[in-house]
Amino acid sequence: MTNVFRQRKFGGKPERPAADAGSSRRSIPQGMYFTIEAAADGWPLRRFAFAPDSPPRGSLLFLGGRGDFVEKYLEAIGHWRSTGWKVDGFDWRGQGGSGRMLPDPMICHLESFDPLLDDLMGFVTEWKARTPGPHVAVAHSMGAHLLLRLFAERHVRLEAAVLMAPMAGIRAGPIPPAALGLAARAAAAVRLAERPLWRGDIGNVGGRMTSCPDRQADKIWWKSSCPDIASGPPSWGWLDAALRSVGKLNAARLERIDLPLMIMASSRDPVIDPRALVRLAARLPGAELRLLDGKGHELLREADELRLPVLAAIDLFFDRLAG
Repeated sequence: MTNVFRQRKFGGKPERPAADAGSSRRSIPQGMYFTIEAAADGWPLRRFAFAPDSPPRGSLLFLGGRGDFVEKYLEAIGHWRSTGWKVDGFDWRGQGGSGRMLPDPMICHLESFDPLLDDLMGFVTEWKARTPGPHVAVAHSMGAHLLLRLFAERHVRLEAAVLMAPMAGIRAGPIPPAALGLAARAAAAVRLAERPLWRGDIGNVGGRMTSCPDRQADKIWWKSSCPDIASGPPSWGWLDAALRSVGKLNAARLERIDLPLMIMASSRDPVIDPRALVRLAARLPGAELRLLDGKGHELLREADELRLPVLAAIDLFFDRLAG
């Protein structure tokens, strides 16, 4: 795979694009640092760190989903920092501010999820060694999927983790998973693996990501203001790799994961299969499953009436560590 790296050069601090309308969601907060560092195989990964002004209560790892970039979650990251956590994370290879896979940087492409798992293992090992405990994580969608694989396959342990809409099963409207997998394998077989699943950006049609128009507008603002961090549709190869990775997760010894977990998702999530989450939670002895009213995939970017109770539940879950 060719490393296509077209990201702005970040030093200790990132560029600060001018926010319009004075929105704190559209500017990098003072004290948040970005760096570009190499993964074990040399792939450039954009990392961030955001420490509180006083000694932290512990360290929180945040992991986004497919096509995400850190800027989408500045609001949630700032909240956790304000409650005393030192927050760290990185953009997955192939998206955000990390090195891209294809000459067309808008296509999210992967041949396998295993390099992402290697990246996560390397980051977590170093992160745990240099930051104060307790060590917890909040991970969304593809990031939550990979974190679970890390726990199950690499036997990494944290004090607790919150999994937001983890990718335990992929939904594609009325298409059954078996047919979806067959189509992805067929596309790869005829050398269409790098082709996008769709053209353009289906974005937030029908509120599939968030019911909040303001936060959806924030995402569009970031993508237009900083196009180097923007992504578009997944490729057929990404879909094939994702379905194979879901198979690996289902085959893993999930029953041996013994840390406290909270799984949260919308009961009508259009991106992941909520029924798969029920099966997943039943196999995780330390898991608490919360299926919430609604259909938005990105609970951390929902309207306040939905988002604030989610943040409060996460805070309470982590507060139990001190109890």
